[in-house]
Amino acid sequence: MKINLKSKEEIARIGEAGGILAECHKEIAKMIAPGITTLEIDEFVESFLADRKATPEQKGYRGFPFATCASINDVVCHGFPSQQQLQPGDIVTIDLVVNKSGWLADSAWSYRVGEVSAEADKLLKMTEKALYAGIAQALPGKRIGDIGYAVQRVAQEAGIGIVRPLIGHGIGKTMHEAPDVPNFGRPHSGVKLQSGMVITIEPIFTLGETGAIIWENDGWTIRSADRSLGAHYEHTLAITDERPVILTA
Repeated sequence: MKINLKSKEEIARIGEAGGILAECHKEIAKMIAPGITTLEIDEFVESFLADRKATPEQKGYRGFPFATCASINDVVCHGFPSQQQLQPGDIVTIDLVVNKSGWLADSAWSYRVGEVSAEADKLLKMTEKALYAGIAQALPGKRIGDIGYAVQRVAQEAGIGIVRPLIGHGIGKTMHEAPDVPNFGRPHSGVKLQSGMVITIEPIFTLGETGAIIWENDGWTIRSADRSLGAHYEHTLAITDERPVILTA
């Protein structure tokens, strides 16, 4: 397993892609409302990136046909954008990877559509909390298991499920690089973190305690097995000597 450490210049290039991605998510947040379709959001993203001379990396990746993954309610990941209109009380995750001049950044965010239930609100808050708990562990000398354990503890204390097969990863000129970054782990175990590593941390939780999932026949769409709500938050970050630097903030 070769880990590609990035120079400051390369991290800046990833940060350029990440800045575009963060700006895009800010615009998506303004669009989220009852009645809009995820296909409309997808078309907006494609146009937004083109205006900035960037491209959606997942379009065409292993045949994936869209610029974004758009996952509603019990779809926890990799949902296809569609003509389905968002309804009050839905939660929707938009996940995208931006390619700017050959360097990639990846971020997913779960959005509330109008007022959501107390249970949905708790799921969203805990999943986002877990993201930042994991990021706080992304320091040189720590290990991958420290990140996973921090994420795992938030889910366990909240009594919600961890989708264990879906994990974070290294990123740079390709979407998935070493190392894998699971959302569970043992402290002081796994790959040692070094300055220059660029990774994604992306907790994916379900309201159901098992976190069990099923793949749909399209080969992409992933639902919670118990049809409970799913949430997904993700940032791309660089590990530096001083602190973790979020490149998609």
